[in-house]
Amino acid sequence: MQNATLIFLTRDNQILLGLKKRGFAQGKLNGFGGKIEAGETIPAAAARELREECGVQVDANDLAPVARLEFFFPAKPEWDQIVHAFLARRWRGEPRETDEMQPMWFDTKAIPYAKMWADDAHWLPLVLQGKRVEATFTFADDNETVRETRIRELKLCATSTAE
Repeated sequence: MQNATLIFLTRDNQILLGLKKRGFAQGKLNGFGGKIEAGETIPAAAARELREECGVQVDANDLAPVARLEFFFPAKPEWDQIVHAFLARRWRGEPRETDEMQPMWFDTKAIPYAKMWADDAHWLPLVLQGKRVEATFTFADDNETVRETRIRELKLCATSTAE
């Protein structure tokens, strides 16, 4: 399975989501992220993807790891992946639209889960409550509906930056 990254910027009870304009997940709202290139660390890949997708710069040290998500698509196994999700509360620059994503801020109490991947409603609220999670999602043959979910909350260590 390939590894990928996912970053959500947060500020003052808001979360930055991007409308995917092309490729995988086109038409869905999501965080920013993607594949890890050869020789890249996971945090460096996350920072690069954020910069490429919305023009925002983040230091890899400012990324709080919040989730490790495994996705299985039995009807399309080439989509199977492990996603390393982060929250960032500090960055440089203003999010801007790119060829790939249109960034939009949402209130964390009004996240449009119906326009996102079906798994997001299961784990993202936990992360926004300050929890770290490991989760596995198996999708149905339509590649949209979550058929099976396993979520485990992780204990936070004293030095964690996740809130």
